Amino acid sequence: MTTDAFEKTSWGWQVLQFRQKVGEWLEYQLSGFNQTLPELPAGWSLDSWVISLLKFLFWLLVALFLAWVGWRLWQEFSPYLYSKLAAMGNFNTSASKATDNELSVAKFLRRSQELYRQGNYREACRYLYFAMLQQLHEKGILPHKASRTDGEYLQLLQLSRTQIQPYETLITTHEQLCFGDAEIHSENYEQCRQAYGEIANS
Repeated sequence: MTTDAFEKTSWGWQVLQFRQKVGEWLEYQLSGFNQTLPELPAGWSLDSWVISLLKFLFWLLVALFLAWVGWRLWQEFSPYLYSKLAAMGNFNTSASKATDNELSVAKFLRRSQELYRQGNYREACRYLYFAMLQQLHEKGILPHKASRTDGEYLQLLQLSRTQIQPYETLITTHEQLCFGDAEIHSENYEQCRQAYGEIANS
């Protein structure tokens, strides 16, 4: 058998070498630390179970810290990730699939007009907001996701759209409807209808 048949290196060996170097470096760093510690009385030592407990607590704290960092990173970057995946057209979840009872943009707009004629401006504005969300879904800009907040919609739209003002009008009106008790008048509806018109024509 020739020497070419043998592997010259492998990932496992490189990881092992790296771990050994890190271990030696830590040992060297701790050796200086050990020299500064006071001398313990002769015959004094920690029980092995105490050392095991301390090691366990140390690694538990490290794991909790890493989990917290991962969670914070996910919270910060998941909207951008979803936006990129949706833009590439590879994002396919059950939430993004159209269901049989899902209303179309035209149905939302018709319902909004009916409510406007009845004088229910509050619900009429809501249906314009739903029409905007449905249009974003149908065009593949932002697929439906039940847990997405208005703030997340705005963040994602700021990343992908140049004309954000009409979206902002509909989203802030929807926030007022859900979380405020401000009275909605026909002027508010007209602003929302004009904003939706700009979105539809863009």
